[in-house]
Amino acid sequence: MTATVARAESAPTANTSARKRWSVAEIEALFALPFNDLLFRAQQVHREHFDANAIQRSTLLSIKTGGCSEDCGYCSQSAISKAPIERYGLLSQDQMVTGARRAAAAKAQRYCIVISGRSPIDRDIADIASAVRSIKQEVQIQICCSLGLLNERQAKDLKAAGVDRINHNLNTSEAYHPEICTTHTFQDRLATIRHARTAGLEICSGGIVGMGESDEDLIDLALALREVKPDSIPINTLHPASGTPMEHCAPLTPQRCLKALCLFRLLHPRTEIRIAGGREHNLRSLQPLALYPADSVFVNGYLTTPGQPAAEVWRMIEDLGFEIQVDAVPTKQGIPASEPVAGLHS
Repeated sequence: MTATVARAESAPTANTSARKRWSVAEIEALFALPFNDLLFRAQQVHREHFDANAIQRSTLLSIKTGGCSEDCGYCSQSAISKAPIERYGLLSQDQMVTGARRAAAAKAQRYCIVISGRSPIDRDIADIASAVRSIKQEVQIQICCSLGLLNERQAKDLKAAGVDRINHNLNTSEAYHPEICTTHTFQDRLATIRHARTAGLEICSGGIVGMGESDEDLIDLALALREVKPDSIPINTLHPASGTPMEHCAPLTPQRCLKALCLFRLLHPRTEIRIAGGREHNLRSLQPLALYPADSVFVNGYLTTPGQPAAEVWRMIEDLGFEIQVDAVPTKQGIPASEPVAGLHS
């Protein structure tokens, strides 16, 4: 394993999950538990640190799609992808602001602005910063940006504009990273996170389950994120895209996805855990169970794949007896008559 952990004497339980030191053997034993036992433990830990009856919703808007120079094997926008996706340049500032209004109307706690590419050019940073200033004047919503590799100056410019959080996923273990991408390194990703933290931005960083990684890789990722100490961890599950190197990856089972989600909850008891891309495809009828170890969910869509409409997620949350949490205040309202559309570029 690439991550170093110290020996701990007691068995992993809800009461010990928040401690700083785990043994590899303990974590492996935890991941090997029967599914229902692991889910029960994860929900116990979740209830200790979060409102057990509240769920946050997040939405994202892809404001620039395609044309990426990187060779990430899972991504339909990569330089080596043959996926038939729509490609477009940076959306206008008005479109970004409209996206924020629609996110707020959908009772989203957070609005994530995403672009394709290795790193943003300064002109794109300036346009995004200007749009964020307008959003902050008009819409009460938290803003997260996922813009690729950032330098320290770009991170500071985004913070000054009012961006709350930067998303930059580690994706997998450091050992397995060269198997999914060769055009940048695991350490490059860590450098972007350091720049964002130095600028005073919150950190959102997680991974993707199902890219051919081993259990050891998944555990290493969870441990690496303990070193990063993100404010939020999005857990994606691979939805293989036709035309990408990973289109024939072995399919995931709902239990595998949920066990991974539970593992991250147990190793990160006080961190937001978000159910992200691929949940509709991989969790299938077990989607509601993901809301017990997690405290947040993406709605409406992702980058190049559609997602479950916000109205359907709202109904699932209501059926389970949860409340929508916005600005740390749970709200219980009826399902809106109309929902925002995910695509604003047309």
